[in-house]
Amino acid sequence: MLAVLRNRAYRHLFGAQVIALVGTGLATVALGLLAFSLAGDNAGAVLGMALAIKMVAYVAVAPVASAFAERVPRRAMLVTLDAARASVAMLLPFVTEIWQIYVLIFVLQSASAAFTPTFQATIPDVLPDEKDYTKALSLSRLAYDLESVASPLLAALLLTVVTYNFLFVGTIIGFLASAVLVVSVVLPSPKPTKPRGIYDRTTRGIRIYLKTPRLRGLLALTFAVSAAGAMVIVNTVVLVQFRFGLDQQATALALTAFGAGSMVAAFALPKLLERCTDRTVMLTGAAILVTAMLLGSLIIGYAWLLPLWALVGLGYGVTQTPSGRLIRRSSHPEDRPALFAAQFALSHATWLVTYPIAGWLGASIGTQGTFLVMAAIAAAGILAATHLWPAPDPTEIEHSHDDLADDHPHLLNHGLSNMSHTHRHDFVIDAEHTAWPR
Repeated sequence: MLAVLRNRAYRHLFGAQVIALVGTGLATVALGLLAFSLAGDNAGAVLGMALAIKMVAYVAVAPVASAFAERVPRRAMLVTLDAARASVAMLLPFVTEIWQIYVLIFVLQSASAAFTPTFQATIPDVLPDEKDYTKALSLSRLAYDLESVASPLLAALLLTVVTYNFLFVGTIIGFLASAVLVVSVVLPSPKPTKPRGIYDRTTRGIRIYLKTPRLRGLLALTFAVSAAGAMVIVNTVVLVQFRFGLDQQATALALTAFGAGSMVAAFALPKLLERCTDRTVMLTGAAILVTAMLLGSLIIGYAWLLPLWALVGLGYGVTQTPSGRLIRRSSHPEDRPALFAAQFALSHATWLVTYPIAGWLGASIGTQGTFLVMAAIAAAGILAATHLWPAPDPTEIEHSHDDLADDHPHLLNHGLSNMSHTHRHDFVIDAEHTAWPR
């Protein structure tokens, strides 16, 4: 898996991702401490609102940002957004009012909502070989999981010698270092085939996404991922510290078990995807999530929670990680930023649904009943995915262009005679292919 780092451009981009993730992790810890210093006992409500603002920014801003991404060189855009995030981090230590936290978080997460899909869309252009790209996806998943463990540990070490405000310095350094690494390489920036209006560019990614069967199936599976993931993120502290009566260290260990399961998936997926189709692998991962939620309803102690959370992490990683392969296969290079932005927005919209469900049900009917509801949501996601994403999913599809003139460039480029408009090639939704063939 590490062989892909021999590619200099990808190596620098991966380094930028890792450093920025660590900086973001430090900011998350510092933000919690900042909220406590300003709001005291209401810090949880402040952080809850900040999380909601983050999700709204992700859902609303990503498609709009992608409309402008195709007009700006990717390297310039990524560096500008890193600089914007560093600027916001510089202001956070000087916050004195809670509303200032909300404003800065919206700006910071809006920049991230523009940065992440653009970054994701760049990787398949840097690594055109599918095997290399699959390894890059696994490395990216591994980076996220390691960050979830390393950042809190690093923050804890730093807090022994500095105040929490200095953690924001680490965030600033992370974003600036990310910008330097991006500047150090030449990145491809595919150009659109023709000028488009702002509405077309803003909605293009979502329209392509929802017209592509495998991506509709991906969205359904994302509900399974978010249902199980929300259960872990929202209710781990409830299970560990309220139900089992343990401390914060036990909560951190449980979340580490979840990350460890996801890391196992990251290591296993490159070989697994060489033998099995994406659909089979992802449906299997979602089935693991349903199984884990059902087992969770029977949990009787902390010793059972650790392997259960590792199982959820495994299913989470297996289901989530191959999504970039589906988007790469379903788009032209010039449409990838818009399509990655659509996936970014739609996937976070599912979390915006499952987060409050997991929290509200956990408080009203208890964690046992919540496990069963989350299992039902995940199972519904699997059923929808099997219907929306048919098992025969070839890349090349035979189709006809009865709506095109005989001398249309698309027909001429494929060497078709005036008598036949039927042909076969890699099929994606675009200007000449506006609907999926039956």
